[in-house]
Amino acid sequence: MSQPQEFTFQTEIKQLLHILSHSLYQNREIALRELISNASDSLNKLRHIQLSEEQYRDGAPLEITLEPDKEAKLLVIRDNGVGLTHDELVQNLGTIAHSGSKEFLRSLSAKAEETGGETPSADLSLIGQFGVGFYAAFMLADRVEVVTRSYREQSGWRWESDGSGRFSITPVEGDVPRGAQIRLHLKDDMDEFTDPHRLKFIVRKYSTFVPHPIKLAEETLNEQKPIWVEPKNQVTEEQHTGFYQWLTHHSDESPLWHLHLSSDSPIQFHSILYCPPTNFELMGFGNIEHGINLCAKRILVQDDCRDLLPEYLRFLYGVVDSADLPLNVSRETLQDHKLLPKLKRVLVKKVLDHLASLAEEQPETFKTFYQQFGPILRTGIGQDFENRERIAKLMRFHSTHSVEQTPIVTGGEEKAALPAVSLDAYLQRAVEGQKQIYYLSGPDLNALSRHPHLEAFRKRHLEVLFLDDPIDEFALTQMRQYEKKDLISIDSSEVEFPESTNPPADEVLKPKPKNFTRVLELFRGALDSKVTDVLESSRLTESACCLVNPQGTMSNQLQKVLSHTMKDYESPKRLMEVNPHAALVTRLCELSNNSDNDEFIRDCGRQLYANALILDGMIPDVEETTTRAMKFMEELARTKTAIVI
Repeated sequence: MSQPQEFTFQTEIKQLLHILSHSLYQNREIALRELISNASDSLNKLRHIQLSEEQYRDGAPLEITLEPDKEAKLLVIRDNGVGLTHDELVQNLGTIAHSGSKEFLRSLSAKAEETGGETPSADLSLIGQFGVGFYAAFMLADRVEVVTRSYREQSGWRWESDGSGRFSITPVEGDVPRGAQIRLHLKDDMDEFTDPHRLKFIVRKYSTFVPHPIKLAEETLNEQKPIWVEPKNQVTEEQHTGFYQWLTHHSDESPLWHLHLSSDSPIQFHSILYCPPTNFELMGFGNIEHGINLCAKRILVQDDCRDLLPEYLRFLYGVVDSADLPLNVSRETLQDHKLLPKLKRVLVKKVLDHLASLAEEQPETFKTFYQQFGPILRTGIGQDFENRERIAKLMRFHSTHSVEQTPIVTGGEEKAALPAVSLDAYLQRAVEGQKQIYYLSGPDLNALSRHPHLEAFRKRHLEVLFLDDPIDEFALTQMRQYEKKDLISIDSSEVEFPESTNPPADEVLKPKPKNFTRVLELFRGALDSKVTDVLESSRLTESACCLVNPQGTMSNQLQKVLSHTMKDYESPKRLMEVNPHAALVTRLCELSNNSDNDEFIRDCGRQLYANALILDGMIPDVEETTTRAMKFMEELARTKTAIVI
């Protein structure tokens, strides 16, 4: 029997192995990932050699096998790839950071230059960039053996080390299969790596997309194919559904839509993104927290990478795979995070462009998407200044136009049936000279459609958007403008009507009733502490009054939200506009001839103010309002007769 040859590692191996085993890698699972990746490299090399050199073809399937032995505390990772010669064992396993894969690519490139052919790097998918993955084996084992035979030789070799600074190489007598066996003699606390269930979990987490079968007791652990690297026109809907179900663990649903991307410039990457059909946040499950799987040449680097998509696209599932990732030597994290913002910028633009195409080409699918994920998407207006206009184009609203087409009936299904209005569609219907986009916010579409502020807009045939979700208004106030037109709430004093909608100059205006000015003075006295002023309204046609926000203040709905969320928030005073031609106001003008009615008129002003607050979704002084309403009912009851005629 031949005596083993003893070698000393080229570097301070004891110290370096300690760093690799305890500092560089953040969890022990990655050791198995690295060894499987090295085996995949070896198989890729042999596959290329067999394609170009016929004498090395044998028809045997190229595969990786895991062989755990609980009693012997042994785990073997076996491949039938290129294997290693004696000198390659010394060179590749005796020198830290000497990458056999890099050396192999370098030799292929040199050969291509000699023969005038192309450098065969694109189809190899080699993973080992740093030559240190093998040493992660010492995270798991206190002794490592490598039994190997090169495809170029007939006899094999045994490499062995305990990681203490030396290794030995011995010839192996008898038949040694081509390839390599990494034999891990596991440490005392590493029994989990002989558990088949644990091994399956690790392989399926990190190495599912290795392009060669990984077998455990005749079971193939990585049958899910990396469809994102395939040409998009060759991937079927069934494959997308299967991959989505594998990715999300939702075995009974299909994605609402998918986006299959490939790019060579400015960054080389492949990706598939999926939108689920349901937003679980709407069901009260809390914020979605999953991220995108980030891979480097099909090997998982991070399974919840939240740096690839912004928060407002957090509902998407998917995979992003790039060979350009500048990984650190453990392949576990990125050396340079500057690439991620570039990737993110490309992905976000592609997603938003896809949604714009979906809205135009598949409106029903987009409608479902927006009903489910619109509340999340809209928050991007305040988060992503660069893509603000793109997101705004995707927003949808109800409006006076859509309500006229489909009258509102109470209930969620009827509301969902209302046609959606985009900002672009709104502008297409804008009248000549219109400089503002008008909106009205509130908690309920029924109340919004009957709001007094709409009277002047209906009279002038001006469309008003209905914002029944506070997120919509936060988004529009962040934007301020769309296509150079101001976004304005119709309860603001800053509203400007287009000149083209003004009534004809020769139209005779109905005169104000006598004593209208006196009624306004009585209202001012009653509401002095509550409003900035009480004035005649030019916007009302039927309602008695409305409240208008002074210039520079927030809309009623935003004030309501802030009053609920901020304990000490106090709403600013508003302007009260009164319609002189409303039936009640006309009668009050008549009653004002008698000063005995002054307090009654003041009470009417107070009640009109309270009613206007209620219409705006605000809460007036409850005790004062109910007491006054009771007083009115008692006075009204006294005017009735009990005599039956």
